[in-house]
Amino acid sequence: MSEAIYRREFMKRAALTTAAVSIAVSGPTTRSVLGANDRIRLGVIGTGRQGRDNMRNFKRHGVEVIAVCDVYKPNLDRGLAEGASDSSELGGGNAKTYTDFRKLLEDKDIDVVINATPDHWHALPTVMACQAGKDVYVEKPTSVAVEEGRRMVEAVRKYKRVVQVGTWQRSNIHFQKAVQLVQDGMVGKVSFARTWNYGNEFPKGIGNPPDSDPPAGLDWDMWLGPAPKVPFNSNRFGVASDRFSTFRYFYDYANGWLGDWCVHLLDIVHWAMKVDGPNVITALGSKFCLKDNSDIPDTLQVTFEYPNFVCTYENRLGNSNSMYGHGYGIEFHGTDGTMFVDREGFQVFPEKTKIGSKTVDRTATMQMERIDDGLYNHVANMLECMRTRKLPISDIEIGHRTSSACLLGNVALRSKERIEWDVANERLIKGGPAAQKLLSREYRAPWKLVV
Repeated sequence: MSEAIYRREFMKRAALTTAAVSIAVSGPTTRSVLGANDRIRLGVIGTGRQGRDNMRNFKRHGVEVIAVCDVYKPNLDRGLAEGASDSSELGGGNAKTYTDFRKLLEDKDIDVVINATPDHWHALPTVMACQAGKDVYVEKPTSVAVEEGRRMVEAVRKYKRVVQVGTWQRSNIHFQKAVQLVQDGMVGKVSFARTWNYGNEFPKGIGNPPDSDPPAGLDWDMWLGPAPKVPFNSNRFGVASDRFSTFRYFYDYANGWLGDWCVHLLDIVHWAMKVDGPNVITALGSKFCLKDNSDIPDTLQVTFEYPNFVCTYENRLGNSNSMYGHGYGIEFHGTDGTMFVDREGFQVFPEKTKIGSKTVDRTATMQMERIDDGLYNHVANMLECMRTRKLPISDIEIGHRTSSACLLGNVALRSKERIEWDVANERLIKGGPAAQKLLSREYRAPWKLVV
């Protein structure tokens, strides 16, 4: 087959496959699901930047904000203002304010709760919201420890609630199309996937601020909650500045980049490859160049082995040189081609081939740019599932499985062990006491996670 003929066949195959996927994924997820007579009342726990962004997207669908909660008064005030903005038709101007999420959950008028707290608070308010008879939109990752996430799944099923995890890329049409192309064999048999985040924060990283008194308006003990009692440090809090929250760089509250970005990236790999989790996890990494007070490595590589393919996650904080000129992304490497996908779109590159004695670069590519609003669609999907009581696109089980894989990357890293994992039963097949201990976490009194 000549190069010209191959390109024509490749593009014909791409066009036919894309058309089929377009029909499959277009539809009600791109428009509001509430009718004129529907009334859904929202309470928001955690009104920082992400919580307010989520709130705005619920409001865009006609949901009424009736309560907001935060332990930091500036964020509580911002949440109240966000709930009240453009609220003449929604009644949001009369939202109640709380500094204790338990009081918010006692409000029987609330139908659905956004849980946009720091990661170490994801499990407890979600479980308690389910016990209070409320549906939940919970930010990713689902939890800080694997066993904690499993308790969340048990609570959601026990109390028959709709819980959507904030892995909203599943609701982007171009991610849906990219996944379908991989599943349809567009790039052939995939044996390797790569995910990454690259940046350069050298030399200071997030810096080394000293411990100090908490800022005015912050209940530091409540912010810590089930996490260990420690003095206030602005980096541990990390939500009072314009940068993204730095609490994620401390193991008491989160899992670094693995628990932040890798969850989004690996979620698409799991979806495209139709897997629930890896069987073997290894990790290498350390702090080689940054001199800040964070816990996490600045150079990291995790390898996830699945039954039929291998996936890696790479993170560099001291060098931003990146494939495709993108600081993050996902690659699927197949026998017929390679797909690159991120939040801007996707591209498919055919494999090189030999024509006679000459190696030819198959330059035909297919690209699709971003055309929709994934978070807006994600909220629409949840609201529709609240009405039908069907499982949402990022159901708690799906979010927990993806989160667990990333958390296991940190278990392997911190225990310095090669982890063998029973995916179906969620237990270690091979791993010592250090790895076993990292699968769960102790709650500081008086907090308890009871399903």
